[in-house]
Amino acid sequence: MIYEFDKLQGTDRYKLMANTIIPRPIAWIVTEDEVVNVAPFSYFTGLSSDPATILVSIGHKKDGSKKDTLENILKTKKATVCIVDDSFYKQLDETKDELPHNKSEADEFGIELKKEFDEYPAMIKGARVAFFCDFFQIVEIGGKTIPTILEIKNMYIDDKLLTDKENIKINFNDALARVGASYAKIGESLSV
Repeated sequence: MIYEFDKLQGTDRYKLMANTIIPRPIAWIVTEDEVVNVAPFSYFTGLSSDPATILVSIGHKKDGSKKDTLENILKTKKATVCIVDDSFYKQLDETKDELPHNKSEADEFGIELKKEFDEYPAMIKGARVAFFCDFFQIVEIGGKTIPTILEIKNMYIDDKLLTDKENIKINFNDALARVGASYAKIGESLSV
């Protein structure tokens, strides 16, 4: 079947893309303003290693305003992007729903945080990977989401993931991801 994207209605484009661009890693992003904001984004990917950047597509709140994550990034120019394993999926799922700006998902859902750098928001305690990022730029595409580029300045990686520290070989097969509307873990690695 062929789908003509300019003729699709409502969320059909999103559904087709979300169910076929798989698995999508989940960026569990921590930002700060009056309170700590924790929110998951599965339209997320590495963009470049030089400069070290990631791209996150951030949607809008139900009222059409910018999500707290983006507002905080634009205000403070900082974000911590965490990648967690499947043991966090219930807490991560709770944080997808909108809370008032003055409510912290970390407090509301009992998410423990760990401060690594004074100048960056805390990371999720137990996260296997965390990128400590500066705001780089927004890519204007005129759509419903706002592609936001973050530059990685520091990175945390759980020592247990490093199978060869000297050559930087990593095995992170239990990373939480999205496949369509469901959560999944990456699974088995295949070697050539």
